[in-house]
Amino acid sequence: MDETLAKKLRILADAAKYDASCSSSGAPKRVAGKGELGSTTGAGICHAYTPDGRCISLLKILLTNYCLFDCAYCVNRRSSNVARAKFTVEEVVTLTVEFYKRNYIEGLFLSSGIIKSPDHTMELLTRVAKSLRRDHGFRGYIHLKSIPEASPWLVEEAGLYADRLSINLELPTDASLHRLAPEKNGPVIQNAMKQIGARITEAKAEKRRFSPAGQSTQVIVGADTTTDEALIRKSALLYGSFNLKRVYYSAFSPIPDGSAILPLKSPPLQREHRLYQADWLIRYYDFSADDVADAAEDGMFSLDIDPKLAWALKHRGRFPVDVNAADREMLLRVPGLGARAVDKIVKARRHTRLRLDDVARLTSGLKRARPFLIAADYHPGPGGTDRLDLRAKLVEPARQLSLF
Repeated sequence: MDETLAKKLRILADAAKYDASCSSSGAPKRVAGKGELGSTTGAGICHAYTPDGRCISLLKILLTNYCLFDCAYCVNRRSSNVARAKFTVEEVVTLTVEFYKRNYIEGLFLSSGIIKSPDHTMELLTRVAKSLRRDHGFRGYIHLKSIPEASPWLVEEAGLYADRLSINLELPTDASLHRLAPEKNGPVIQNAMKQIGARITEAKAEKRRFSPAGQSTQVIVGADTTTDEALIRKSALLYGSFNLKRVYYSAFSPIPDGSAILPLKSPPLQREHRLYQADWLIRYYDFSADDVADAAEDGMFSLDIDPKLAWALKHRGRFPVDVNAADREMLLRVPGLGARAVDKIVKARRHTRLRLDDVARLTSGLKRARPFLIAADYHPGPGGTDRLDLRAKLVEPARQLSLF
């Protein structure tokens, strides 16, 4: 690799690190045929993770970090004093193919600053995916960041070649967006998400290809005063309205020469973690947005216990539940029991009455679940969920998290 291209790669890979939404889950299974490159498994590509949990198995870059917009929270904003670079379409295609051949990556995550116009930028992003698919027979995973202000027909074409399209919501409220990114428009962003969602639904019904791994979005946490409750309610609305695959929560990170209207410090990364846990409850544990919001105190999730445990402690009167009789919905609300463990319990109890040791073999979270469960040979007793020190006994040990 020549030094000029290597320098561009260093700049534009670093510029892309703030985008968390690089998961490939949901990609269709594909195996390369003769004259083709790459493949995906049924559950998406294989992932590698850095110590901070970021996915690095995709070539994750920006097409360029030049940008017409001046969003206060963005390190690549127009007024930012950072090193700039721009790939050509051909350079991104070459890097992707050559990195794949060297077994460095199994897919591409491509975003970009806005250059010339949204349509021009979207056209360049689409050309990359189109060239990989048509000219090189690339069968690996491709995730494109769609530009919300771009023409719908350009987004339509991008969906023919990308596995997943995503549009960053950026901030959870129109007021925050207007304050920190006045050149962006909340209704325009959500309308673009709605259009992509409609195309995905139509394509599935017609059994044709369009962004088969769905769409996702990302929201910045801690750049404004939005509460966790408001964030989760917004996410629930997006899931219900646009059939999103995933909402990603990205803790705000102070940037060089940042605006005075931005916070001076990042929010605790544990807050980001709690939001993901709350999001999981909505997606996989049959919790409503109201249920999850009920786990918050003054709109914020506790940093020392997860939202599911917080909900259970607020509703102690609904526990303990009998693992041999309770319905699946109630078992899903027991702290320490994951969705897979609950399904195993429901299946196993058809054949025998489960004892505490049986439950222990089905879940690794029995210590947290014990005060909330009844088994064939176990009852927590009258002091189980009523213990005043129960919360203290179940508090998670503090962990040091890092961002980059």
